Amino acid sequence: MKVIFAGTPEFAATALKAIIDAGFEVPLVLTQPDRPAGRGMLMHASAVKQLALAHQIPVAQPVSLRLNGKYPEIAQEAHELLHNTPHDIMVVAAYGLILPLSCLTIPRLGCINIHGSLLPRWRGAAPIHRAIEAGDTETGITIMQMEEGLDTGPMLLRRAVTIDAHDTTASLHDRLATLGGDMVVDVLRQFAQSDVTPLSAVTQPEEGVCYAAKISKEEAAIDFRASAQVIDRRVRAFNPFPAAHANIDGTTIKFWRAEVANGDSKSPSGGIIEASGQQGVLISCDNGKSVLRVLELQKPGGKRLPAQEFLQGFPLKAGQVFQS
Repeated sequence: MKVIFAGTPEFAATALKAIIDAGFEVPLVLTQPDRPAGRGMLMHASAVKQLALAHQIPVAQPVSLRLNGKYPEIAQEAHELLHNTPHDIMVVAAYGLILPLSCLTIPRLGCINIHGSLLPRWRGAAPIHRAIEAGDTETGITIMQMEEGLDTGPMLLRRAVTIDAHDTTASLHDRLATLGGDMVVDVLRQFAQSDVTPLSAVTQPEEGVCYAAKISKEEAAIDFRASAQVIDRRVRAFNPFPAAHANIDGTTIKFWRAEVANGDSKSPSGGIIEASGQQGVLISCDNGKSVLRVLELQKPGGKRLPAQEFLQGFPLKAGQVFQS
């Protein structure tokens, strides 16, 4: 069985590796064009491209697949490549480009998608971030048959995982990526055995639909008027990107790890109650109704450090006030 794969980040690369390791033939990989990254802003290949090249798999990087879009000639070339590459099915995972109907109908067995949520909750670009931010206690992976709508297709396989109290987007991402790879291999094996859609496709319910909007850097500015519970979830949701942060005396400090502390405070929102190696940095939230304990911080140009080490090089004291 021949599988074309479309994906870009590490989440997708984990699935591609699982497909390769399972012995499926991958005649072509689609991924986003190389992007500038790092301090030197050098061109950087996606995780999927790097993996594909390491396995000597041909790679295509069209900027668009829409025949009626901004780049019709590039899209037409991509369509011709898909038509001319013998394959049975396409697997899509965090690709980053919209697949129009003209692409979805090319594979003999259609296109299936690995989505990082329990659909229909958290359709869209950032399901892992949004699940943590919202305080969900579970999420999972859904393998679905793709259609024109945004993550609206019928579900082929769905498995849940618990969101732990200290999970970040980074830790949850890794667990879901591994799960997604295992699940898509299971689905592909069933396709290979039956040579038709082997699973009972379940239509997504209309109730419970949520949209996981793309994360913006502006969202990561901490508003200490919110409760410590809400801020803790945002710190975890925005780790590793775009990193929750706040300003103090003109310096932007990133918060990498925090937790809700007991008690309340008479300090204003954002006010430092205590800053010590033993207690971390205690900050008043929601006008003193709750307290956040920050345990890992980073100053501009510095490393992520536990609070005790951070305070040795960047002292903070009670009475100072963080601003969003």
